Amino acid sequence: MLRLALLAGVGLAKGALGVNLIASHFSGGIYTLSLTTTGTSGTISVTSQTNGCGTTPGWIELYSDTRKLYCFDESWTGRGQHAEFNVQNDGRLSLASSLQVSGNSVHGILYGGPDGRSYIATAEYSPSTITTYKLPLQGSRVQQTEKFTLARRGPHQRQDVPHPHEVHLDPTGKFILVPDLGADLIRVFRIDTNSGRLTSCASHATGAGDGPRHVKFWKSESGKEKVFSLNELGNSVSAWDVNYTNDCISLTRTHSISTYAPGKKGGANTKAAEIRTFGNFLYASNRADQTFGNSQDSIAIYTIDPTTGAIAWLEAANSYSYYPRTFAFNKNGTLVAIGGQTSSNVAIVARDTATGKLGNLVANVQVGQKGRAGEEDGLSAVVWAE
Repeated sequence: MLRLALLAGVGLAKGALGVNLIASHFSGGIYTLSLTTTGTSGTISVTSQTNGCGTTPGWIELYSDTRKLYCFDESWTGRGQHAEFNVQNDGRLSLASSLQVSGNSVHGILYGGPDGRSYIATAEYSPSTITTYKLPLQGSRVQQTEKFTLARRGPHQRQDVPHPHEVHLDPTGKFILVPDLGADLIRVFRIDTNSGRLTSCASHATGAGDGPRHVKFWKSESGKEKVFSLNELGNSVSAWDVNYTNDCISLTRTHSISTYAPGKKGGANTKAAEIRTFGNFLYASNRADQTFGNSQDSIAIYTIDPTTGAIAWLEAANSYSYYPRTFAFNKNGTLVAIGGQTSSNVAIVARDTATGKLGNLVANVQVGQKGRAGEEDGLSAVVWAE
């Protein structure tokens, strides 16, 4: 496990330390990466590659306590494959089980049951569905499918039909939130823990044309809960108050802020991609803005008021990548791994835990073949295997 401490500002501890990461690629490969840091610099390399998650792995979820990795196939061909891998101590993967599915799953999680991980839920972008399965994966069948419809088209050209983009488990493990990019909704489902079945609660409307993609929960020290949503089409993030009432979650939108600095905005092809929180800081990645030069997109950083949960612009940081679709913090919050989809690289960037700001590039590696701008190829996801 990588255990790093800040020396001063944005820096790393003395001594050589190593850790593994795992990255997926839209060409079908799942890669293990090895990162070694010495002082304020480091090296990262690809140590192994495997397959088994169909033709277009789009999302990976790592459960570090059981050392299990779940991979979800975004194949657009009408046929896909979800997979479960065992993660060895050196980060190498071995296929444990797999399941043939209809594909186009852009996100997936484990939920429900006595251990909170007895079922799988996935979001299918173009079929406009969420689907559930009972574990074990091998030999499982579709347990439940929820098909969404749209009464009228949204203001954006991509809002022709509902496009669920994520299945996000709430902190209690009793609800799943589904941001729907096509319908401008955050859908809420109550979980039957024993059967794994999902029951629809009231949905919550975003701004017209926002196109919500991902969400994250946050809780203050005093217990106030917020949901932050990333709006792909609107290039913004929104804050929502959270209330648990009548066996459902109620969301009230309080404010929204651009993923660009005040007075600036994204271009015709820019799209917000991923959202993360760490402590009282919020982060969102921007694709194709090239804020820091040719093929150097940005990460937007916000402060979170520790009492109210209100968010405020802090600054934009270099992602050291083009089309940063994915990023994740290490456990200590001293490093962030940023996955550039089109550049197909994993950039390791230093983070100051006091200010929340991102700093220098620590290490960088290309993973698989580079993608094409605006296409569904290149790197798709990256996680720390700590």
